[in-house]
Amino acid sequence: MKNNVIKLLVFDWDGTLADSAQAIVAAMQSAIREMSLEPRSDQEIRNIIGLGLLEAVHMLFPDLNTSDLEKLANTYRNCYVLSNKGKTRLFPQTRETLEQLKNKDYQMAIATGKSRKGLDNSLKDTGIGDFFHFTRCADETFSKPHPQMLLDIMDNLVIAPESVLMIGDSEYDLQMATGAGVKSIAVCYGTQSKERLLEYNPEVCLDRISDLVQWLSGYR
Repeated sequence: MKNNVIKLLVFDWDGTLADSAQAIVAAMQSAIREMSLEPRSDQEIRNIIGLGLLEAVHMLFPDLNTSDLEKLANTYRNCYVLSNKGKTRLFPQTRETLEQLKNKDYQMAIATGKSRKGLDNSLKDTGIGDFFHFTRCADETFSKPHPQMLLDIMDNLVIAPESVLMIGDSEYDLQMATGAGVKSIAVCYGTQSKERLLEYNPEVCLDRISDLVQWLSGYR
């Protein structure tokens, strides 16, 4: 990787930039109770964060029919909006880190399992939308770990895979990067454990988003 110049940083949203895992878990638990479905543990729900919503609920309840899966997804959306509208929180130093990266002339993008409406609302809540040159959401193409979101981003920004770095907190992010021919960095403060993430061979696993600036300093 040291022979390549990184030009584009692609970030996952939930669990990487946004400290939203507990809010997602709470909303899904409320939706499951509202539909009187068999309980799922908080960890089971954390494990599906990063997937598109329909893919996520199908992983939680593989035996549900399509109609009930769509109902669960809609119930979750309503629960999440009711509890979290206007309350999106970023991890510490996220805004400052993005500002430093912008000042170093990196292009930045987002590839997320959120819906377009969900991401737009979150960017509005946090006021960091102007940092990103392009964003791609799960309801606009294939869900992670399929590589299409990254392929769309690279095509739109006309950047080759060797100049791109994916930053995420889940195996789905790292698998997507591998499928797109892109290097990846894991962050181990999000939804999945460091041990689990290291199984997918990221370049490094960071303890804080702010560590990204120093790690990148040797690659410019």
